[in-house]
Amino acid sequence: MPTRIKVCAPPFAFAVSGVLAMLAGCTAQVRVAPPPVYVEPAVGVEVRAEVPPPPLPVYEQPPCPIEGWIWTPGYWHWGPAGYYWVPGTWVAPPRVGFLWTPGYWGFASGAYVWHPGYWGPHVGFYGGVNYGFGYVGIGFVGARWVGNRLAYNQAVTNVNTTIVHNTYNETVINKTVINTTTVNVINNRVSYNGGAGGTIAVPTPQERRYVNEAHLPPTAEQHQHLQEAAKNPTLQASANGGHPAIAATPKPGAFHATGVVAARPPTSAAQPAAGHAAAQAETENHPAMTHAENHAGGASRPAEENAAQHKLAKKQEDYEKQEDKEREGHRREDEGR
Repeated sequence: MPTRIKVCAPPFAFAVSGVLAMLAGCTAQVRVAPPPVYVEPAVGVEVRAEVPPPPLPVYEQPPCPIEGWIWTPGYWHWGPAGYYWVPGTWVAPPRVGFLWTPGYWGFASGAYVWHPGYWGPHVGFYGGVNYGFGYVGIGFVGARWVGNRLAYNQAVTNVNTTIVHNTYNETVINKTVINTTTVNVINNRVSYNGGAGGTIAVPTPQERRYVNEAHLPPTAEQHQHLQEAAKNPTLQASANGGHPAIAATPKPGAFHATGVVAARPPTSAAQPAAGHAAAQAETENHPAMTHAENHAGGASRPAEENAAQHKLAKKQEDYEKQEDKEREGHRREDEGR
């Protein structure tokens, strides 16, 4: 049976300040979460299991509820009763300019180990797992910071333009577009890196550099979201067969709110919601494929995946250099005012 093993290496733990005071005469362009405060834990816990997590479920993305919030994809986590689904949700970033790097399961030393997600100025390595909605296995093409405002890519992100006004469109169905250049992406629902049937991605040189950047742990809202998922018996993989009734929520912890999305059977056809292409993009990113089918996909799979990853990494590097240049330009403009 899979186990949860305690080790000595302490992880991050944090508490969060209560409420941000409103500054008189100022108008925020983006809403961010209160900054987390790091608290040294007494005992650390490393989450690991002896079996791989189930395939990622197929689901649609709820529309962004508040301009400035970032999509954090759903994932399988581990608890005393086995794997359970943590629904995807929209989250207020802890700081302007920060993006979310999703956590991922990686096979090492005979077990599947959970690598937690974090916030930072760039999206780091997340195991090559294609979570969909802009998280295609490397980088993030669902949104980008333009100065101190977040712009959303409507091709892979579900936004209501009566709420969100800062948008762009840079995607072709079943292909990822980085800086207007299309790149093929290996599409499947595999939810872990390494091991039998897992992704074979390794960190790119850029992702290795991002490790040394300033990072922040998940916000208090994300932590509460995880705790609520752990307590919900319907989210256990053993109960839902890998198709959770709460696959995504509009806000953290809003498991019974209007707008909650259920997973679809992986063989069902996608029906894009009116006015956006997010549902269709998600279906293309997550076609029906079992672990066995993926593992038996032929000897060409590693070669194809490596070629796609290298091509995507190069385009991602060019895209991020351009973003850094634009950020520097905006910073100089602000200093000159």
